[in-house]
This record gives sequence, structure tokens and C-alpha cells, in this order.
Amino acid sequence: MSVEILDGATIVGFVEDEEAFNVSVSDLFAQLDTDKDGLLSYAEMLKELRRLRVFETHFGVDVKRDPDELAHVYESLFIQFDHDLNGRVDLQEFKDETKQMMLAMANGLGSLPVQMALEENSLLMKAVQRECYLNVAA
Repeated sequence: MSVEILDGATIVGFVEDEEAFNVSVSDLFAQLDTDKDGLLSYAEMLKELRRLRVFETHFGVDVKRDPDELAHVYESLFIQFDHDLNGRVDLQEFKDETKQMMLAMANGLGSLPVQMALEENSLLMKAVQRECYLNVAA
């Protein structure tokens, strides 16, 4: 984990760079697809859903939540990805929903830079790395 500076434009630029975005999302999908059947089950996606840190509170201190509440939230998030409601998420559903979530984050961040602690292989980190590479190359 490292602390990085980003803003909404960092994320939008990454999402709009179809090659970088598609490769990164496809790589993440492949990592999550542990049985390699080309589909993500709820169990396969659960670890990634937990990484979203929906329940994180101030300064990274987690509050103990009711297990039923947690299960409901994670099931609701999974359904967001499962557009055809067949109980499995294919690559296109995963890409589409990930894109929407990232654009929503970008909209929420706006144009003011913020510092964030990012996991090394997260999509947000890949967005920051892409922007750094483009700035160095320019």
C-alpha cells in the first residue's frame, strides 16, 4: 500500500484509455476467476468486494458489523455486477460495472487532488501509474 495523489481526471483518463483499462480489468478478472471457467461466482468476487472497503470508517479503523448486514451489502454489490441476474458475472458485465463504479468515483473526487492510500495492484493505483507514465513521457 502506498499513499498517492489523484483526482477525478486521473480516473477518467484511465477509463477512457480503452487499452490500459481493458487490460487492467481483464487481468483483475482473470485473478478473481479461480476456477478459470470465464465467469465469476459470488464466492470468487467476495474477496474483491471486501477490498472495496465499504464499511471502512475514519482513518482506516473498521467497525464491527452485523454479519447479516455484511452479507446483504456484499450480495447487493454482486448483483450490481450480475446484469443478467444469472448468478455469475462474465467479463463484459465486470468491465461495464467496473467502468461505471470508477466513473462514479471520479465524479465524487472532482478536480481537487486528494491523497489516498492505494493497494499496489488496485485499479486506482494503475490509473495513477498510467498518469505518471504519461507525464514522464511528455
